[in-house]
Amino acid sequence: MFRHIVLFRVHDDVSDERVAVALSGLRSLAVLTGVTNWRVELSLDSRKGRVIVEDATFADESAFEAFRRHPRHAEVAAAMSTIADWWNGDYAA
Repeated sequence: MFRHIVLFRVHDDVSDERVAVALSGLRSLAVLTGVTNWRVELSLDSRKGRVIVEDATFADESAFEAFRRHPRHAEVAAAMSTIADWWNGDYAA
């Protein structure tokens, strides 16, 4: 099993509507091959601004690498780069 956790810190000037679109885009990745568990939520703790939490599990590291190369993932990542900075945590579980 391979875990992939991402914290997206949304830029302060981004509208709530754009955040909703981003959440939808990230959630759409759940159907990609290799994903065994996928959850995307807006953090309840807003002390440091708006943070989107992506918590994903893959069958193994090769499934994760295939996911990363998928065109839909690249499209969503490019869109996220216009509204947020992020930090990844990846590890074998």
